[in-house]
Amino acid sequence: MESRRGRPTAAERDRRRDAILDAAIRRFTEHGYGGTTIEAIAADAGVTKRTIYTWFGDLAGVLTAAVERQHGYLLAADEPGSEAEPLEDAATRLVIALHSDVSVALHRLVIAESPRFPEVAAGFYAAGPARSIAFLSGHVGERAEQLYTLLLGEPHRRRLLGLAAAPTPDGAREHARACLALVSRRSHPPRAQRS
Repeated sequence: MESRRGRPTAAERDRRRDAILDAAIRRFTEHGYGGTTIEAIAADAGVTKRTIYTWFGDLAGVLTAAVERQHGYLLAADEPGSEAEPLEDAATRLVIALHSDVSVALHRLVIAESPRFPEVAAGFYAAGPARSIAFLSGHVGERAEQLYTLLLGEPHRRRLLGLAAAPTPDGAREHARACLALVSRRSHPPRAQRS
């Protein structure tokens, strides 16, 4: 459990927050959203329930924070003074993040639990897909939703079904390139052939 020695440093708070989210993801994956409690997460993470309630509000807040953490590429892009990264790099990082084991586990969880907990599904969508689409719209405008859908695509469905492993960094870049080529082609339709 937490000690009561002074204020923790920022690094200690970050480690503690990560430990809570890691414990929550394990619990969610093993027991579902409805079978997970703040008490169990606190015990697994070695913190008090009060810490979790203070930082995350409730169980839905913990899940939302776990989803947001998987979208770290958005946080890096939003930092003041950060330069816009090339679209291929951004798309590659998105593929790596969303095809990861943790993201796939959270996605499965929300799909399974959404009929009983529609508010959890809404929070997941707002914290994950909607933010990613908004991020991509800064690069490709109104084609952001199409690009996001392509970046997930059939490889992500195979991941959800347990039929494929997470892509390697090179595989993620190759997938991102192929998707960008498709979106680019769609934005420049072929010219009509002369008869």
